[in-house]
Amino acid sequence: VQLVESGGGLVQPGGSLRLSCAASGSICSIYVMGWYRQAPGKQRELVGSITIGGSTNYRDSVKGRFTISRDNAKNTMYLQMNSLKPEDTAVYYCMCGSSWGQGTQVTISS
Repeated sequence: VQLVESGGGLVQPGGSLRLSCAASGSICSIYVMGWYRQAPGKQRELVGSITIGGSTNYRDSVKGRFTISRDNAKNTMYLQMNSLKPEDTAVYYCMCGSSWGQGTQVTISS
């Protein structure tokens, strides 16, 4: 399966972005999907994940600010990011099974 992220960009602190992850087929509808991020010089870390049924979990630093959702009919997962902070700057990747997207850059800066 191919995964394509979109929606990244440059925003000011406190702003919002919505990332999308489009899968090439329907196989991801039977997998837990996740969002990861990797900042320069740091290891890739799990931002959060969503089960087939829509249950989510998040790392502590994004709880209350980020929301993951999925639309299995569209083979797409979303990451709504609000109240963004400079420390959220990273390349964001989506994951399904053993497949990864190419990443989308998110930069938070004034």
